[in-house]
Amino acid sequence: MGIVVLMVFLSVMTYIDRIIISIAGPGIIKDFSLSETQMGTIYSAYLFSYTIMMIPGGYLADRFGPRLTLTFMALGSALFTGLTALGGSPGLGTYIGIVPSFLMIRMCMGICAAPMYPSSGKMNANWNPPQARARVWGWIACGAGIGGAITPALFSWMKARSGWRSAFLLAALGSAILGAIWCWYAQDYASERPRSIGPPPARTRTLWKELLTNRDLMLLTAGYFTVDYFEYIFFFWLYYYFGQIRHMGMDQSAIYTTLMWVAWMVMTPIGGWVSDRLIVHFGLRNGRRIVPIVGLTLSAVLVYVGSNVTGTLPTVILLCLSLGFAAATDGPYWAAAIDASGKHAGTGGAIFNTGGNLGGMIAPVLTPLIAKYFGWSWGLYAGGIIMLAGVLVWFFVGKQTAID
Repeated sequence: MGIVVLMVFLSVMTYIDRIIISIAGPGIIKDFSLSETQMGTIYSAYLFSYTIMMIPGGYLADRFGPRLTLTFMALGSALFTGLTALGGSPGLGTYIGIVPSFLMIRMCMGICAAPMYPSSGKMNANWNPPQARARVWGWIACGAGIGGAITPALFSWMKARSGWRSAFLLAALGSAILGAIWCWYAQDYASERPRSIGPPPARTRTLWKELLTNRDLMLLTAGYFTVDYFEYIFFFWLYYYFGQIRHMGMDQSAIYTTLMWVAWMVMTPIGGWVSDRLIVHFGLRNGRRIVPIVGLTLSAVLVYVGSNVTGTLPTVILLCLSLGFAAATDGPYWAAAIDASGKHAGTGGAIFNTGGNLGGMIAPVLTPLIAKYFGWSWGLYAGGIIMLAGVLVWFFVGKQTAID
């Protein structure tokens, strides 16, 4: 239980470090006279390196164990979250340019953060049987919702009183403390006594060809691409959409964005729990796919309706529910990918999450471009349409056969 709680807290801090820049974004745009597209590029810099380094990060989790890999992740993220406060500063900004300075720092942070979820997937596989993995992952994903819920309210308040740079410094301190606690407490396997201080004793050769040609893993990866594309529109642009496009005011937008993360926080463990219950009654294949098929379909419908209603409260409720139903599929997706990857859950999870983050990397840049030519409603519609394609993959995912 303690190891799950710590992974939840790591997930909280990882998402704070990841999305705090979206709260600082309006201030950065104002301070340095940046365009929306330039800010979108800065948002995507983290995701670019995070995505590129995802598979190496998963391999490190398989090779050296998730304990050491997650220690590196937490401490490295702390360092570069703190350094983000120097982005555009007179020294760094003058020497390499304002936008390049932010790009460089955020890319380095993405490299450090990349092992987080593949390593957590490896830890989940090491500690839990298949019938418990979706709900455990639901709680890990819930940590992202907690981080997302805390970030808009807390760091908007800090930004208004101390400036956006102080928010990054506080987040960095939290990550460093948590990384030290994880290194001291965690162990790679429940059966380890005493806790290992090095790589796990048994190592297996990573079967790259088998992973990359595994039909189920590739289908799940394609489906997760569509889900992450949709979710990252919300992560990076919903605060801006509420405040600047729907004219709700930036303080109110922070509250409404927090509600979005509350929906995520509530729906991820529910989705994981329901999925694990369904596989008991309907088997692994049919039980796993019910939550994604229903959840993603409802999410796409709700984003369309929420973009077209005129009242503030209906808009906020419908869009929060839209994200919530998408988030409910996170546990089933990850549990299915872990099951398909067998002993190589770190690398297999990394391949799977890389596909997802390719969608997440594209969304922050493509969404304002779509909005520029077709309007912001179409920026949201596009996410729903793409996500519906992700529903289709679940009709072709077969029984999850582990790669040994």
